[in-house]
Amino acid sequence: MKPKVLFLCTGNSARSQMAEGYLRHVAGDRFEAMSAGIEPKELHPLAIEAMREVGIDISHQTSKDVVSLLGQSVAYVVTVCDNARDRCPIFPGTWKFVHWSLEDPAVAEGTHEERLAVFRRARDRIIAKIEGAFVRGEIAQRRP
Repeated sequence: MKPKVLFLCTGNSARSQMAEGYLRHVAGDRFEAMSAGIEPKELHPLAIEAMREVGIDISHQTSKDVVSLLGQSVAYVVTVCDNARDRCPIFPGTWKFVHWSLEDPAVAEGTHEERLAVFRRARDRIIAKIEGAFVRGEIAQRRP
């Protein structure tokens, strides 16, 4: 059984969705990627667009309320915003809690291209974090 990795943010509309899609793409054979939100909102179309640019389709993913996941055994909980860290429920049996304070691209303003640039920046930070933490194993040194 693969260890579950839950990416948690406030709305589950962008950062956590991009992280779920990227981890599934690069290490889905080793981890079960999941995402949820404290106050879930609809998946942001610019998150879909930014991920498509790197060859990953997250358009089939849906926003989920973290409450729906309570009771599941989750090996790694990764909060991607301060609000989620502060309001994260307890998942008994979690081996590692990790916090990444990432800029919220969903609040970006401006033209389509200006807003997409913010999503690209968030995507690239997420990719770098996942590569280090889970692909190279800086966090996941051993399986729980």
